[in-house]
Amino acid sequence: MSITFRNTECLNKAAGLTFDNMRSYYERYGVSWDSKIIEGKTADLDNYDILIDNEVVGVFRLQYEIDCCYLRDIQIKPSHQNLGIGQLVLNEVKRRTQDALLATIKLRVFKISPAVGLYKRNGFVIENEDERFLNLKLDLSC
Repeated sequence: MSITFRNTECLNKAAGLTFDNMRSYYERYGVSWDSKIIEGKTADLDNYDILIDNEVVGVFRLQYEIDCCYLRDIQIKPSHQNLGIGQLVLNEVKRRTQDALLATIKLRVFKISPAVGLYKRNGFVIENEDERFLNLKLDLSC
């Protein structure tokens, strides 16, 4: 299995993957969804396709700030989940963050998401939380 990353070629398809993966969360919490709005919001981010043997199986999105890198999204097709791809993406995010001379990664995740375990295994700690979300932080300077 050869995993590579490239700049996202189709923001609309990437937004569709996000909606498909997140639909149950959006329905549970009453989050509205408009593909055009989401596509517009993600256009300002660094969007990367996740490929296995040249097939797009996911997407991740980053936003660089002065003091940190925000991991805005990791979305992997259900057929490719639980294969270690999320870990490889996190390794890539850590590398890109350090290449940008930043030492902190932040993200926001639904509390009920199974991805919380992945983030905690990778050293992310809770910075703060609300009724739906955890805001997590990883210090890479250690």
